[in-house]
Amino acid sequence: MHIHILGICGTFMGSLAVLAKELGHRVTGSDANVYPPMSTQLQAQGIELTQGYDAAQLDPAPDLVVIGNALSRGNPAVEYVLNKGLPYVSGPQWLADHVLQGRWVLAVAGTHGKTTTSSMLAWVLEHAGMSPGFLIGGVPQNFAVSARVGETPFFVVEADEYDSAFFDKRSKFVHYRPRTAILNNLEFDHADIFPDLPAIERQFHHLVRTIPSEGLVIHPTTEPALQRVIQMGCWTPVQTTGEGGQWQARLLSDDGSRFEVIFEGAVQGVVEWDMTGQHNVANALATLAAARHVGVVPKQGIEALGVFKSVKRRMEKVAEVNGITIYDDFAHHPTAIATTLDGLRKHVGDAPVIAIIEPRSNSMKLGAHRDGLPESVRQADQAIWYAPANLGWDLAATTALCTVPSVVCDSLEAIIAQVKSLAKSGTQVVIMSNGGFGGLHGKLAEALK
Repeated sequence: MHIHILGICGTFMGSLAVLAKELGHRVTGSDANVYPPMSTQLQAQGIELTQGYDAAQLDPAPDLVVIGNALSRGNPAVEYVLNKGLPYVSGPQWLADHVLQGRWVLAVAGTHGKTTTSSMLAWVLEHAGMSPGFLIGGVPQNFAVSARVGETPFFVVEADEYDSAFFDKRSKFVHYRPRTAILNNLEFDHADIFPDLPAIERQFHHLVRTIPSEGLVIHPTTEPALQRVIQMGCWTPVQTTGEGGQWQARLLSDDGSRFEVIFEGAVQGVVEWDMTGQHNVANALATLAAARHVGVVPKQGIEALGVFKSVKRRMEKVAEVNGITIYDDFAHHPTAIATTLDGLRKHVGDAPVIAIIEPRSNSMKLGAHRDGLPESVRQADQAIWYAPANLGWDLAATTALCTVPSVVCDSLEAIIAQVKSLAKSGTQVVIMSNGGFGGLHGKLAEALK
């Protein structure tokens, strides 16, 4: 079957393309912006990419068009599909019908940490010899690919609350019908499609309604929004993580790189790994709980975490030039920015930290998170903010409230000039964006030489 994917370079749709190819379909696709890591992964898989949405790409007609949620009415390719009556489907629906049917689905949902946690979980199952399938919104370095069909009933999916398509406004995750569900955390996000936090809580409850009574829901004790979701009705056993939960961690190092795992009061072992930050300790506890549900004993899970490599673009060290370290991170919400910087600060001690932030997500562009931005960078020594031309609010006025020195730049060149004037050997530079950021990482590394 020839499947054409509109919006193929999104992390979800790109992963879907990999699965469709593995199942033997001919896969092509297009996107407005074709950029790594997804574009390089797709090209390596032999998937033909078209830049832009010209309707000509749909002639001759494919057997099925999978339409990404970034596309809406008025898009030339979408209008052509509708006018010609071509068969079309949303990505989550296609995944549910062709990959997840009859599988033991382990879903990881939440505002933050979905990609890292689903990568951890897939790796723990892999390490235990369970050869799971997975679909992850990033490229886990233990696998070097963001999706695979897998050889066993187990399938790990990053379960996103974003909508499914212009014709299906339900959250993606309601299609997945998991047996094991991790609910990591829950805050207001996606201001372009949700009016407020209760609207997102309602979607999370739709997910909870689909989990069987023989399944398992895992969530931290510290998230009021998730408590409210569970209180709306839960028909499934629940395990909790964190303070007062069944799964707890006792830090053996401040930065979270060593910690003891405790389940129901008994020590299960010590995780020693390359990850840092309290958020990753929390991700690890949820992972161990989910893996135990499918038969991986905690001791085995702890061993696997010891050799876990993070996901590309999650505090990924991309360069070290003249003693200056450059990291690439996906953080695009004040909480994620704060936890990333907190983990780095605890890891590097007094070393100078420069945070470079691109407010690129739809919620950021709408100004939904601007009040949280000044506080989010307090663990850095210097914040550099990128103000793209289409930002609809006054970034400089917001960042003027930062407690650390902050500067707003309107070009990559200006950012690079700032870093060159500030950085010296030992400086840690974190670039935070949920997009390609115009290739800033490579340009900065080159300029620092």
